[in-house]
Amino acid sequence: MITLTKDMAIKWRLKAVMADREMNYKQLAELTGLHPITVNRLVNTYEAPDRIHKDTLDKFCKALNCQVGDLMRYEDDAINSN
Repeated sequence: MITLTKDMAIKWRLKAVMADREMNYKQLAELTGLHPITVNRLVNTYEAPDRIHKDTLDKFCKALNCQVGDLMRYEDDAINSN
């Protein structure tokens, strides 16, 4: 079993990927068919959501022309803080 500590984090990069595509949350909501409030909530977080449906990831990847790995990045905070 893997136990996550405070020094480990999966960073959620949806906002950064959207910025690279010059897209706002309303445009992403329209392209994905997701409710704008849902998209806005997911855009304004930097840690990976505890749960996200694979269909939602699929919609984001299609709309943003990216891979799942573009939306999430593992960062060991202990290494990055040195």
